Amino acid sequence: MRFKILFPFLLITFFFAQAQKNPLVAKDSIAQKNWVDKQYSQMTLDEKLGQLFMVMVASDQSKTATDAVKSLIENQKIGGVIFSTGGPIMQAKLTNEYQAASKVPLLVGMDAEWGLSMRLDSTYAFPWNMTLGAIEDNTIVAAVGKRIGEHAKRLGVHINFAPDIDINVNPKNPIIGNRSFGEDRENVAEKGIAFMKGMESAGVLSSGKHFPGHGDTATDSHHALPMINFSRERLDSLELYPFRRLIEEGLSSVMVGHLEVPAMEIKEGLPSSLSEQIISGVLKEELCFEGLVFTDALNMKGVTQHGKDGDAEVAAFMAGNDILLMPTEVLKAKEKLTKAYKKGRISEERLAYSVKKILSAKYKVGLHSYKPVETKNLFKDLNSLEDDILYEEAIENAITVLKNDFFLMGIKRLENKKIAYVKFGDDSADPFLETLNKYADVTEVSGNDIASLKKKLEEYNLVIVGLHKSNESPWKSYKFSQKELSWLQELAAMRTSNLILSVFAKPYALLDVPSFDHIDGVVMAYQNSYFAQEKAAEIIFGAIGAKGKLPVSAHKEFPVNSQIELKSLLRLGYSFPERVGFDPSKLAQIDQLVQNGLDSLMFPGAQVLVARHGKIVYNKGFGKPTYDSKDSITPNHIYDLASITKILGTLPMIMKMEEEGDIALNNTFQDLVPEYADSELKNVTVLKALSHYGRLPAWIAFYVDTLDKNRKPSKEFYREAPMDGYSIKVSDKLYLTDAYKDSIYNRIGRQELKSNRYRYSDVAYYVMKKYIEDKNKESLDKLVDEFLYKPIGAFSTSYNPLNKYPKERIVPSEEDKYYRYETVQGYVHDMGAAMQGGVGGHAGLFSNAEDVAKIMQMYLQGGYYGGTRFFDNRTVKKFNTCYFCDNKVRRGVGFDKPQLEDKGPTCGCVSRKSFGHSGFTGTYTWADPEEELVYVFLSNRTYPTASNTLLVKSGLRTRIQQAIYDALEN
Repeated sequence: MRFKILFPFLLITFFFAQAQKNPLVAKDSIAQKNWVDKQYSQMTLDEKLGQLFMVMVASDQSKTATDAVKSLIENQKIGGVIFSTGGPIMQAKLTNEYQAASKVPLLVGMDAEWGLSMRLDSTYAFPWNMTLGAIEDNTIVAAVGKRIGEHAKRLGVHINFAPDIDINVNPKNPIIGNRSFGEDRENVAEKGIAFMKGMESAGVLSSGKHFPGHGDTATDSHHALPMINFSRERLDSLELYPFRRLIEEGLSSVMVGHLEVPAMEIKEGLPSSLSEQIISGVLKEELCFEGLVFTDALNMKGVTQHGKDGDAEVAAFMAGNDILLMPTEVLKAKEKLTKAYKKGRISEERLAYSVKKILSAKYKVGLHSYKPVETKNLFKDLNSLEDDILYEEAIENAITVLKNDFFLMGIKRLENKKIAYVKFGDDSADPFLETLNKYADVTEVSGNDIASLKKKLEEYNLVIVGLHKSNESPWKSYKFSQKELSWLQELAAMRTSNLILSVFAKPYALLDVPSFDHIDGVVMAYQNSYFAQEKAAEIIFGAIGAKGKLPVSAHKEFPVNSQIELKSLLRLGYSFPERVGFDPSKLAQIDQLVQNGLDSLMFPGAQVLVARHGKIVYNKGFGKPTYDSKDSITPNHIYDLASITKILGTLPMIMKMEEEGDIALNNTFQDLVPEYADSELKNVTVLKALSHYGRLPAWIAFYVDTLDKNRKPSKEFYREAPMDGYSIKVSDKLYLTDAYKDSIYNRIGRQELKSNRYRYSDVAYYVMKKYIEDKNKESLDKLVDEFLYKPIGAFSTSYNPLNKYPKERIVPSEEDKYYRYETVQGYVHDMGAAMQGGVGGHAGLFSNAEDVAKIMQMYLQGGYYGGTRFFDNRTVKKFNTCYFCDNKVRRGVGFDKPQLEDKGPTCGCVSRKSFGHSGFTGTYTWADPEEELVYVFLSNRTYPTASNTLLVKSGLRTRIQQAIYDALEN
């Protein structure tokens, strides 16, 4: 036999091979050889034969079953166990119990291709191989492999039967599919190498499977023997290619599948796992593989018909396997192996060759200095934030755009879109729909029949269809139902709208779609996980680019390696603090600071948002709308922004008009309002006024003159209901005379300039509002909504929010006991703005932190956001310049800027290029171009009374800002 010539030579060379050529040789090879030789020399024949067996056990089995395995360890001296289902704590305890019972430490294995969750509850599921196959950056695949290895090592697992390097060229393959990296041999090999090296860098052995290739079959070897009926040339060029490449790179072990391969084994019906020609001939001699050789599970029907009572196990060993995985008959197999040894069918050299390889593997994974598995913090270690971050990065790089007619994605010009979402599939779509609604107003539409659905969709011009199939395992159903396929074609035929299809399932789902002729966009997200849904939505709206490449042929229109790359439109996305350079433990100081504010009664509730590098990494609500509320503040609540209105409402229109030549910074008030030609204010320039250097009064209490002697709204000026001449709505039952509009501007014109040069003033913004509206023949609120809020996707931003949003979503500002005598909720808090119908140049805007961040991010990006250039970069720089710093005036044109001395509006830790503003109601926002950082703080510190100045005195907003900068890792 070939063995008698081959094995003595292999034994001689085994420990002297270079470590990089032999995957089982440790760096301290001399110490390894000594340990292996010592262990082997002390073993009886029974103990040596026991090393060949790796028995299956599940930590969720009965004690009777787990004790039976323990008996095999104690009495049959088996060399290893492979864990199946259960939980991590139970498995760790069982591992420790079994190791304590074994004379030679056990080699512990698991099938954990996408992480321990392939078998265990309460553990992390990483992306499937098919998903990883779509990633072009192999360092990400290596990182996934390493993290899976770290999880395995933490649980006391020494070998993970991964990666699966089958080339899945058969869409009907029932057992591989998503477990494969794809159908392109180079891609499968490269991904396999990256995964293998990552995992082995964590100290866990790899295993390439299922040799010689299980990818092109429609038969499941668990139930029958699949036929791989291809020529040897085809097998060499395709199926064997990844194995050859990984072996060259140091693959630790190979699992031989139960496959009938006539081109390699002449005996009809003999599984590859029992074939000497395939294992010893092809794998070891031709491919020069020196690592461990495992059978696939010997309890699978693809092999059980080839021998009972241990015959299959004996045949597998004789064929060249080293470890008999999941044998059905350990005792009978050992008896027959013993007889074969004593009769000379198995030589000592042959037995030593396998056993010493097994012992070498045990040494390499550290079993020469075995330590029990520590159960403390085990669950936490196996489910960390680091895992989420890696998953997010992987799925971002995997999601693939296959079609994008009319450059539909990323979606631009949101003001022109009315978007519907239609759910297909039998799994959750909540994260997808929730994220879509962070970018636009997306309505879920459903119907009992296609006719009613189409009727409802007639009012929409963009329809997004999502196919959501179970993410529980790669073997779950992935196909469209026949009804869904029919409906999809009907929806695509509706030419009143564009259609985007996003598939959260195996790519082969697309094979059943008859035609993509009228489907304008196709996004392949591969899985229905939370992150896949979130990132698919971000790609559709252009928050991130699309980088993935299709790893298999999914349709005649989408062959393997199909790819449409999309660039980011620079919309805000969502991620974790670590990915943008924050120390999350330090960033968590925000929680404590805000809680201190709540405990000190600075405000009833607040929102805080932090974004960096275009990613929102912190967005939380704290407290309640009022001290007596039952509901808690969420990021969806809307606050009165007060003076932040200046830079988010009025200033954008001024900047736009300046670009268009409709206003200049050297224009004077008399240029803007000719009626001011005789006013003392006539020569105040736009530049000085918006820099708060125009000597204007800080504010004017217009409302006081409209109160009667009891300090209540006078009937001379107000009515309780709208009527002719009284249409300015101040609150529910308070309507101001229309004539008062002119009174406001007349009074401003009568003001005298103040003596001091720098004075923060609202007055300039009354003038700017008047000019904007007169010039454009439209109200400020409508102008800025059309120009900025709708296109940018700020759908929670509005003046007079009660016209758009439910009252309970709007946070109350004050219990007004001096003017309106009611709870101010949904009406602007500022009295002057209220007297202008809720639309002031200086106040009146309502929003949430997320929308404020969108606009601040646009400024940060030089006027560009979401595919739209709102301003030229030079315009943003012009208005974000401090023109009077030499005169100790820190302000930009509209924007507040960092202090010039010790005290001021910031923590003192921001760059000079940074800018922002604060608001009377307890609001604050700041952006720093140098750090690419946006910070938003919204509160209603004025509730129940504006006399509560604890927030202002405490400096809490800037202390939070300091905490944010302290959390930067650089």
